[in-house]
Amino acid sequence: MSAAPPAEAAQDVSAASPGPSMPLAGFTIGITAARRADEFEALLCRRGAEVLHAPAIRIIPLADDAELERVTAEITADPPDIVIATTGIGFRGWMEAADGWGAAEKLIDALGRSTVVARGPKAKGAIRAAGLREEWSPPNESSSEVIDHLLGQGVDGLRIGVQLHGATTEWEPLPDLCAVLREAGAVVVPIPVYRWTPPADTTAMDQMIRATIGHDIDGITFTSAPAVASMLGRARDLDVLDEFLHALRTTVPALCVGAVTAAPLQALQVPTIQPARFRLGALARTIADELPRRAQTLRVAGHDVTVLARGVTVDGTAKPLTAAGLALVRALTRVPGRVVDRHTLLAALPGGGGDTHAVETAMARLRSALGDPTMVQTVVKRGYRLAVDLEWEDE
Repeated sequence: MSAAPPAEAAQDVSAASPGPSMPLAGFTIGITAARRADEFEALLCRRGAEVLHAPAIRIIPLADDAELERVTAEITADPPDIVIATTGIGFRGWMEAADGWGAAEKLIDALGRSTVVARGPKAKGAIRAAGLREEWSPPNESSSEVIDHLLGQGVDGLRIGVQLHGATTEWEPLPDLCAVLREAGAVVVPIPVYRWTPPADTTAMDQMIRATIGHDIDGITFTSAPAVASMLGRARDLDVLDEFLHALRTTVPALCVGAVTAAPLQALQVPTIQPARFRLGALARTIADELPRRAQTLRVAGHDVTVLARGVTVDGTAKPLTAAGLALVRALTRVPGRVVDRHTLLAALPGGGGDTHAVETAMARLRSALGDPTMVQTVVKRGYRLAVDLEWEDE
């Protein structure tokens, strides 16, 4: 029986029952989840979003791995003073793997003689499902709270088993947990219930990174710290890490399922948006609340126009635009209401060649797509401008 992968987020599909509201209509959102991506995509699509999917990690179960079996035998023979369960799904996977080796009862008996600490509610639930009881759990599912609690009690000379996330990178918070405990004098017993690596084919990841840098998506979601670490590592491999981080800090919000997932980004001064509850449904609701609020909305010829990464909405309805139409909108909204000359608009069109007749053709199609031709005004001998309402211009 295989060990389980990292806790990206608990399934909470029921939290997003279909309704008439489509607050994410026209928005394009990136999903980096390797697990439960279909459920998460459904939550976002029900709210009107388009989704770009690029799994950032590949899970390698360790149920047949000699190292996990060796560590399990070590813990069974000599239970640590403290065992830290960091993820619910990982702890359950460890129990399942031990059951496959015929060692589950011995492992549970050994853990019953240890002080078991749960990093959060999902880990707590998995511990209790195994017939055990945690002795402490932090309120905010935070590794730093676990560290503060244990250091406050003193760990010098204690053996502490730590259930790991997966690979060790400079962007993951759990290796720091192990390092801090060792520095405080503890003997750490790592428990590697799974391993993660980047996907064998990184094409989709590369596209997601470029879409983020080019502001071709309206937000990017992360549901596990390993996914963050993998995406950052790939951006560095492509030599665009600085550009990727700049985009996350300025134009493309990083939408994280919880504090543990957000920690590697926040350590790099990337602001994150998180729900109050660390659940997939709560994240979807937060995205539906936050992204429309943060989007640029203009009052144009009596209409509310929201400019998005891949198009616009007019009075809440997504308007499909060609690449040329989107290029014109971006040029016209750079300084809303200002006249943009035809040569500037021509340079903004894909290809940027030809003559100004190409601008006129693209502009006619744009007006048709927007649904109200008066939204873009022709300024004779000068160019075009958005018909921004005077009240909006004066603000």
